[in-house]
Amino acid sequence: MAFLHFSVLLVLSSFGVDAAVFTLQNRCQNTIWPAIQPNGGQPVLMDGGLELRPLESQNVTTPERWSGRIWGRTGCTFDVNGAGTCTTGDCGSGLYCRGAGGEPPASLAEFTLDSPLDYYDVSLVDGYNMPISIYPHDDSGVCSSVRCDTDLNLHCPTNMIVRGEGGDTVACKSGCTAFHTPEYCCTEQFQNPDTCQPTEYSQYFKQGCPTAYSYAFDDQSSTFTCRESDYLIIFC
Repeated sequence: MAFLHFSVLLVLSSFGVDAAVFTLQNRCQNTIWPAIQPNGGQPVLMDGGLELRPLESQNVTTPERWSGRIWGRTGCTFDVNGAGTCTTGDCGSGLYCRGAGGEPPASLAEFTLDSPLDYYDVSLVDGYNMPISIYPHDDSGVCSSVRCDTDLNLHCPTNMIVRGEGGDTVACKSGCTAFHTPEYCCTEQFQNPDTCQPTEYSQYFKQGCPTAYSYAFDDQSSTFTCRESDYLIIFC
């Protein structure tokens, strides 16, 4: 029995006794396929991908100090083995992303847990494909939600539109995703907050989702902290 108790302690210490729970909830009218990518050195959760039908939810338990990003994929077609592709957010490896990132544009929920606070944000730096919001479930009730529940595809600037097979707008590119220039990507001579300023494209995102990251140096209004919380992540 002593050996069993020691083994249980080892398992708990490996996965973190103060793990957070992400509840992924689909409030879209169509099925979506959330994807999860850990940062370097972190474990892959749920094999990196899952299916959520309308109004379905799925709990995902994270180990201590986990960090990574979560996004929704749309227009996916997978076979019984999970092979296939998605219209937006595709990670190139089928249903289970297994650590791979998504193809922009995609709306991201980003987390760094227990550092020593939890840091979280919604990022549209790589563009937008669907509404996504974060609601902390902290005991104090003081942690801020990050809501991006506006459909930014509706009025996406013409030269930023990504269209699906039927011609509908399925995603909206960011300036960086569309043009790949230092000015829009905040690289090279624009790699600091003094020289990299909001653009007409980032301002479109900011007006629709004021608490989301709209470009690389949008920190002051877009990074949030909490302590010892679980998180509800709502799509649409």
